[in-house]
Amino acid sequence: MSTATVSRCLSAPDKVRPGLRERVRDAIRTTGYRPHGAARALASKRTNTIGAVIPTLDNAIFAKVAQTLQDELDARGRTLLLASSDYRPEREQSQIENLIVRGIDGLMLTGEQRDPAIYSLLEKRGIRYVNTYVHHPRSRHPTIGFDNVGAMERVVGYLHDLGHRAFAMVGGIAEGNDRAEERIRGTRLALERRALALPAERVLEKPYGIDAGRDALRRLLALPEPPTAIVCGNDVLALGVLLEAQAMGLAVPGALSITGFDDLDLAREIAPGLTTVHAPLLDMGRLAAAYLTADQGDGEAPNRHSELPAELVVRGSTGPAARPA
Repeated sequence: MSTATVSRCLSAPDKVRPGLRERVRDAIRTTGYRPHGAARALASKRTNTIGAVIPTLDNAIFAKVAQTLQDELDARGRTLLLASSDYRPEREQSQIENLIVRGIDGLMLTGEQRDPAIYSLLEKRGIRYVNTYVHHPRSRHPTIGFDNVGAMERVVGYLHDLGHRAFAMVGGIAEGNDRAEERIRGTRLALERRALALPAERVLEKPYGIDAGRDALRRLLALPEPPTAIVCGNDVLALGVLLEAQAMGLAVPGALSITGFDDLDLAREIAPGLTTVHAPLLDMGRLAAAYLTADQGDGEAPNRHSELPAELVVRGSTGPAARPA
């Protein structure tokens, strides 16, 4: 049995006769042979490895997408190398450079806002990449995600229809985070279209955490004219706002309506359930895997820009605006 036959059986088993294929597999099991990864990569000019850089490992949203990406890549015979940036641009750039040195065929990134030099480096190396969690159809960079600005239009429109006119926005830190920035901007634009202002004191940028949401509510309720509806840029901040409202004895939604973004599992389990925007994370992970492997013999490349629906899920944390005393 020639080495060429064994190689063909490993790389393209469908092109080998079933009987011969089984003989090769028996020999592999008997000898304990394992393909030499570096040699195969050198010969094929591919490592069958995909990289991904996410902002943090603490956020269940990013973990779920990473898990889906890994499952999909595993089914395609690829390996995932995962890194986190801790929301620090310089650390993201360092992690990307490290992944390139390790050898990757493709790269999943979070958001689009980063140093143009990173994109130039990826393009110069011929590494396919995709930005996730955003949908920017006019961008030259491929994106898979949702319209963050449009999603906030649906949230504000729903609350406005309930009679709310005093709004506040509790978002993530916008610097270096285009998802957080777009959700804050989307809220402001939606209110402007309804001839409502969003004063600076009613826009709070907070780090990702329950305690940050609790602190945000205390600050908002200390204003001379506190809001009746609080729109949050993610579910964790919204849950912090909701828990603090309950601790203060405020009726939700009787005195205060609260919305989130992501649709975490906890959003369905807490009482009252959290009204939020459902982010289609599993679909995003599957599409990212398909896009990053499509130019490696797994079919034609999908669309450069794939928009996923970000649907409003109404639960018990929102209701009609309270009548003035």
